[in-house]
Amino acid sequence: MTETQSETNAGELYLDLLKRTLTRALFEDSDQILGVSTAGRTGWKWRVVNGVARVLGSAGYELVRKRPYQGAVREAGLDWPARAESMIGLHRMDNLRYCVEEVLRDDVPGDLIETGVWRGGAAIFMRAILKAHGDTGRTVWAADSFRGLPPPDPHRYPADSGDRHFSQDGLRVGVDQVKDNFRRYGLLDNQVRFLVGWFKDTLPTAPITELAVLRLDGDMYESTMQAIDSLYPKLSPGGFCIVDDYGAVPACRQAITDYRSEHGITERIVTIDWAGAFWRRER
Repeated sequence: MTETQSETNAGELYLDLLKRTLTRALFEDSDQILGVSTAGRTGWKWRVVNGVARVLGSAGYELVRKRPYQGAVREAGLDWPARAESMIGLHRMDNLRYCVEEVLRDDVPGDLIETGVWRGGAAIFMRAILKAHGDTGRTVWAADSFRGLPPPDPHRYPADSGDRHFSQDGLRVGVDQVKDNFRRYGLLDNQVRFLVGWFKDTLPTAPITELAVLRLDGDMYESTMQAIDSLYPKLSPGGFCIVDDYGAVPACRQAITDYRSEHGITERIVTIDWAGAFWRRER
């Protein structure tokens, strides 16, 4: 085996191991932390359970529901792993790796960004892919409010009427925790930058010149539209636009449909799994 082959095999193993670790597929962790991963559930039973869980949490305890691990569910990102850095599942992780490696192979210019990072898992994976390939010229941008999603504004964005994402405590992850997650994997360096705040305030003036991969994970119409409106014009020809919630959240899908229609974007949208989709900007 040549040195190059050895390095390639090591990189393959590293990225596959990291993918399974970030999603906790490696540990088959399927616990559900009540009051966190169940926040926002409706019904009096859930309100009682979540209330008890929050009281226990304030005393340093967790109320955990044990569930059997299902590999196919984790692959598709259909569950919410309680302790993972990412909930997007293995299929969407594989897609992210494919997109990043394609732009590296084709030398498509630009940085990588995720808008809506939760605990940072997908952004950590992007940084790891760059490192595995020895790319030192690109930045991974992590854009998030780092305090959850905004309440819906149905007057400006009717598609978000009734949206409850803002009530889910489990989506509120501070920037310091996300930085610590990068640090634990040895991936917090000068190729990672954070945009802290609501997208409407941070993205229009973000110091980003070109993008090669744009990953949208804003759930809502408002968040999705604000992100794509600010960033898609910076996506290089040959770059990828990935939409995490395209198939899962109708309001997100509507934002993408409206933006593409308004700007005459006709590239074919490719389905990743039940939730995610992507397309490659034509050269």
